Amino acid sequence: MSKKSKKGSVVPPASKPSDNSPVELDKSGNIRLKICAKPGAKNNAITGIEEEGVGVQINAPPMDGEANAELVKFISKVFDVKKSCVSLDKGSRSRQKVILLSETKLTVEQVLEILKRNSE
Repeated sequence: MSKKSKKGSVVPPASKPSDNSPVELDKSGNIRLKICAKPGAKNNAITGIEEEGVGVQINAPPMDGEANAELVKFISKVFDVKKSCVSLDKGSRSRQKVILLSETKLTVEQVLEILKRNSE
């Protein structure tokens, strides 16, 4: 019986909310940003911050990578970093994307604060 009580106390409940954040730090020190892209919008905007990802409207059609290029450009503008520091890691043909912010001094908390400030 004592083994069960030990197992239950190994995983602290406080660790779960951080796992559900759309912003996380990877092993290389880059910031991973989960994005729910909405191409074909009238203007570029951050629409919301959810567990599944950050909702981003993109003012470009989802054809020939135009929306992906516009997304990278918009994210670099929002975080005031060079476009070369922003890259599309996963989801080039999907609305669910992962963006990497590299070579930046921003922390996960700062990224979340900037996203909240810029969301509609």
